[in-house]
Amino acid sequence: MAFDFSAVAAPFRMQPGLRRIAPGTAPLTPNRPGSAALIEKTAVLRDRPLTALLTAPGFDAGPALHALLDRALRDHPDAFDWDGDLAFDAGLLGWSVRGTEVQGDGDPAIGAVLRALPAAWRLPGLLSLALAEDLAVIDGRTAHIPWLAVCLPSRWAPADKVGRHFAEVHAPVADNQLLITAADHLARLVTGSERWERFVWSVASDARLSQHPDHAPPVRWRVDADADTLAATATLRTEHQTFLPVPGAQQAVFTILVECRPLATAIDAAPRAQALHAALASMSPAVLDYRGLAPARDRLLAWLAARST
Repeated sequence: MAFDFSAVAAPFRMQPGLRRIAPGTAPLTPNRPGSAALIEKTAVLRDRPLTALLTAPGFDAGPALHALLDRALRDHPDAFDWDGDLAFDAGLLGWSVRGTEVQGDGDPAIGAVLRALPAAWRLPGLLSLALAEDLAVIDGRTAHIPWLAVCLPSRWAPADKVGRHFAEVHAPVADNQLLITAADHLARLVTGSERWERFVWSVASDARLSQHPDHAPPVRWRVDADADTLAATATLRTEHQTFLPVPGAQQAVFTILVECRPLATAIDAAPRAQALHAALASMSPAVLDYRGLAPARDRLLAWLAARST
């Protein structure tokens, strides 16, 4: 789903920003061969799968996986097939998992990655590769996050989040009072019967989708670049996050679609430049530091101002 630019608003606030998913909307995105998300996810699951695939001791992810597989099949029957149990076909990738057996004739690199995973992770591993979205499970009864399949984190480590309370997960976020105060309420809300979504964004100096802090050293803003040069290297990093209920379990599958576009491409009209200028100008010093924008904010504002008329 395309990023909703109305999420770029001023004054900027760190807040839930939830809205109901419109009926008939298909929030999941099949990965296609050659896509940036598939390439980076395959590399992560090949080189360091246990940094991305994590579960709390004793948690049964079966109901959440079945709900997600059912959603994927209903939304994209041309891309997926599922037998209702343990046989899943990702037709666009040319690979299947049946029980714990990996079958197919697609890109051999994907087959090798799946076969190298622990048997219990082969089905969720294929699902992670078959979807552009990263995945997690939220338990509404405890407000904990007991399961993750996250290959493309935005400067956070999935291992620091698994099994943690919703409030603990958001503790490092700057200006997080609204998120922390509402944590238990939000966990109950998004694990109810309705589907919810939110959009988040930032301007980044790093175009990589996978930004695990232990494995992707940050790309620093150039201190010697003028506004135009700096903006030419910047990206608009966006996330479309959805919460898909797991029937009868008081759980939700949390999906995160990460996209990065060159800033000059994303800001293609004066109203967008004006909106982003107003949002950046209203960010608190804490948020600017948290998002790594403090060294670049003034030059980005100058670039946006020149495109606002």
